[in-house]
Amino acid sequence: MILHKGETLFRQGESGPLYHLKRGLLKIVRVHEDGSQILVNVIVPDEIIPHHSLISPNPYYGTAVALVTSEVEVLSQKEWYQALEQDPAQCRAIALQLQDKLRMMQQRIDQLTEVSPAEKLRKLQRWFHSYIAPATLTDVLTQEEIGQFIGLRRETINRLLRASSAPSAKDDDDNASQ
Repeated sequence: MILHKGETLFRQGESGPLYHLKRGLLKIVRVHEDGSQILVNVIVPDEIIPHHSLISPNPYYGTAVALVTSEVEVLSQKEWYQALEQDPAQCRAIALQLQDKLRMMQQRIDQLTEVSPAEKLRKLQRWFHSYIAPATLTDVLTQEEIGQFIGLRRETINRLLRASSAPSAKDDDDNASQ
């Protein structure tokens, strides 16, 4: 199945199959009762989601939306859970996938607590660049979502983005001498 940027794969609270992201990126947003949304996760190629349903079925925790054109394989719940019961190696594979996701989340927490706001943004831009180049971070996420993802206010993200795109004093001197 192909999803284009902005299309929804599943909605928070619904129940359904698991999905394997073959290529592209998805965002998982949590919708609150007042309608506000918060970005809680970004899904990268080769992940099977939702993570919390890999061992037993549960309603979707959030809403999955394509950040870029993405290819998704639908996995039958019945076949998935039967395979788990019949093949212990499948359980180990799931444990390893969850371990990898936990490590990624631990790295994200380290990023949030150890670096300056500008460095947080630079690290996030570099990480996204490896998946979406030549597009930029702001081509796929709003400033509000970027702020939610790295623990900064939208206004701070706006200021940092403007500062990083403004010509430096050296650039001004170089242009004036030409």
